[in-house]
Amino acid sequence: MLDPRMADEIPTILGAARAALDAALDAGRRALDGGKAIDEHQVHAERLAYAATEVAAAEALAAYARDRRAAGGADPITDAMASAFAAEVADRLAARIAGHRDDFGTGTTALETPAVQAAIRAAQHEARFRDVGREVILARGANNGWLEPDMAVMARDSARQFARKEVAPIAERIHQHDELVPESIIRQMAELGYFGMSVPEEYGGQGMGNLVMIVITEELSVASLASAGSLITRPEILTKALLNGGTEAQKRKWLPPIAAGELMVGISVTEPDTGSDVASIRCRAERGDGGWYLSGAKAWCTFAGRANVLALLARTNPDVKAGARGLSLFIVPKDAFPGHEFEQRQPGGGVLHGKADATPGYRGMHSFTLGLERWFVPAENLIGEQEGEGKGFYLQMQGFAAGRLQTGGRATGVAQAALEATATYAVERKQFGRPIGDFQLTQYKLGRMATHVAAARQLTYTAARAMDADETVSLEPAMAKLFASDVAVWVTQEGQLLHGGWGFAEEFAISRYTVDALVLPIFEGVKPILELKVIARRERGAQRVVKVLLEER
Repeated sequence: MLDPRMADEIPTILGAARAALDAALDAGRRALDGGKAIDEHQVHAERLAYAATEVAAAEALAAYARDRRAAGGADPITDAMASAFAAEVADRLAARIAGHRDDFGTGTTALETPAVQAAIRAAQHEARFRDVGREVILARGANNGWLEPDMAVMARDSARQFARKEVAPIAERIHQHDELVPESIIRQMAELGYFGMSVPEEYGGQGMGNLVMIVITEELSVASLASAGSLITRPEILTKALLNGGTEAQKRKWLPPIAAGELMVGISVTEPDTGSDVASIRCRAERGDGGWYLSGAKAWCTFAGRANVLALLARTNPDVKAGARGLSLFIVPKDAFPGHEFEQRQPGGGVLHGKADATPGYRGMHSFTLGLERWFVPAENLIGEQEGEGKGFYLQMQGFAAGRLQTGGRATGVAQAALEATATYAVERKQFGRPIGDFQLTQYKLGRMATHVAAARQLTYTAARAMDADETVSLEPAMAKLFASDVAVWVTQEGQLLHGGWGFAEEFAISRYTVDALVLPIFEGVKPILELKVIARRERGAQRVVKVLLEER
């Protein structure tokens, strides 16, 4: 039976974890010279960044459990997950500090007191996770948790109905045959308004905000990461760049057709020799009569074939030493191509060529390597026009924050899909005369899987609310992306193992979820870069934002 004192354990455990983390962060800031010396202490900076992210996830799940109780919907399973996850995070933090005491620069922490240790042991006892696991099996892993506001609930229900009815039946075929997302899916998503959720109403969008957008992204990703969940990420990135730096004329020209799903978008930033070091981009833009000529190579441009426009980052200042200050962001129109390779030529001699790269998962949209030879774009297609020259890096980074938030939602959706598939399999698969869900270890594993998915979901929802409050935040989305992506990789692999040999068969969807999840820690900022260049550098200010949000909810 679930212990009714679980809710009381949570503040004890999290209070000690927060105090220990804050002490470690204070010591880290001194050792890392306020972030200036991160590259001289990368390993410890990574430890601090991930610890801060895990504590934030535990606080988000605890706030959700608290708010659910306050709304009259107290749920012992939610309390069990919140207390168990808090205990796991606190236990891991205590072990990190004890194992690297000199690096952390802290003495004995509150985590090591007898009362806190007793609470940690009780909260993460395997019986707790088995209790959760049994409930997960009974519900077949379904996510019908409490959610507010009502608009978000309606959005979740509508997106779930669409995704399960229209996307799920074709997702496996698209994956196995590496097909392109069908036009029928794009058309239906456009009719539902999914491409304009964060576009203001004055520009033809829904103006629903980031939370609703993430809820919908998650449900679409449960059905298919590449065939639905990721379709709205690229428009979101360009939308944020236009809203933050575009001229009024550009907003009125580009946002309405993007919101209506008339223009599909590809994002072209990475280059074959330039990945995370975006400031070193070499694709050049040379000024010409009435516009710019783009020349160079780009890599990993997802959906570039089908896209009608590319948001492309290029160097307008030829001096590479200018770094980020020499980059500008362009809207590059192109024809839509359905295949794995294309070439388009302009009357003036410009050439744009693209070839899709074969990947083990994340199929349905295709990621292209591009080559541009004096490809002409009009001057009015430089975002911000004259005022936007040299500001492309900063506009792109703001767009990436939206992409990272979306990745938190996408990762949670993939993990949720794996949870549902595994819980269902645990009921249907019998071994030794019993369903495998009757065995303690299966229950324990499913309980932990569900708990981590819940933490990823609530951290991502908290980040979405933070962006709704302040569109300039960048750390909260990075934390959501970092943590939820790791959860998706682990949960899909745990689910695959619980499927046994059939987990390796393509006829079972868990194999698709597993290979799809592998891309999540890579795109929109590879994991080490998020830890060192975003989270480790910005942790303190963002934690204040998160703390205020959690207290106000």
